[in-house]
Amino acid sequence: MSDLIAHMQRTQIIPNSLAIWGLGQIGVAVKGPEGILYIDPCLSDVVREQFGDWWQRAYDPPLLPEEITNADYYLITHEHLDHLDPLTVGPAALASPEARFIAPGWCVDLLVGLGIESRRVIVPPVLEPIHLAGTSLTLTIIPSAHYDKEFDAEKGYRWFGYLIEWNGVTFYHAGDTIIYPDYIETLKMLPTPDLALMPVNGRDYYRETDAGAVGNLLPVEAARLARDLGWDTLIPGHNDLYPNNAIPNAQIVAALETVAPRQKYKFLQPGELYYYVKGA
Repeated sequence: MSDLIAHMQRTQIIPNSLAIWGLGQIGVAVKGPEGILYIDPCLSDVVREQFGDWWQRAYDPPLLPEEITNADYYLITHEHLDHLDPLTVGPAALASPEARFIAPGWCVDLLVGLGIESRRVIVPPVLEPIHLAGTSLTLTIIPSAHYDKEFDAEKGYRWFGYLIEWNGVTFYHAGDTIIYPDYIETLKMLPTPDLALMPVNGRDYYRETDAGAVGNLLPVEAARLARDLGWDTLIPGHNDLYPNNAIPNAQIVAALETVAPRQKYKFLQPGELYYYVKGA
């Protein structure tokens, strides 16, 4: 058993808390009282292998795919390789044979092609809370936009964000997104996150044209969302794995200091545990 998996197994969950381990990029493992979720782990060098050295990883993965032996659910926000990493998904599915996979309809054929039985794949409805079997967790899918909020009559929405209500804590994992016309109004209709993991690597013409890099929130946008929507803690993500597709963390801090100087935030390092306990 790897040191990180052993750490997850040893970590005790008290009421009104969640344990979150950073896995790099926007990947995390989340432990509640009844199990462990993985969300968007990218633990290989698949992007560089397919698209060239512009996408060289900045660091080794904190965990190997075949070491994921403790997954109860494996959530995927969309089919891009740094979110649905086939070199991570396949070995993880074998290592955690009882894990269920939650993903947009756009991902189903890809998952089945990796040897995952269709019975293990769940495509939830959007904006309708569901309960995950074997847990006390309530999950709500929030459409994201990367750059558009794409919808297909058969596959549904292409980009997912996940609102997780578990053990008294509400955690929002946005996947990849920008602010689209009804995004803020949609978030206001839902429970307010205590924690929000947002993609804050910005976007610009040169990254889009040089390497086809589809960007995400600007720092000021993430800071305004956190302030205006009343999030307790912002976790800036999607900004460490690929140096050519990242911005200095100082830009994010500067935006927070300017727009939301009292906003709590946490930069989560690969392999690091962030143990969140909700206050009274």
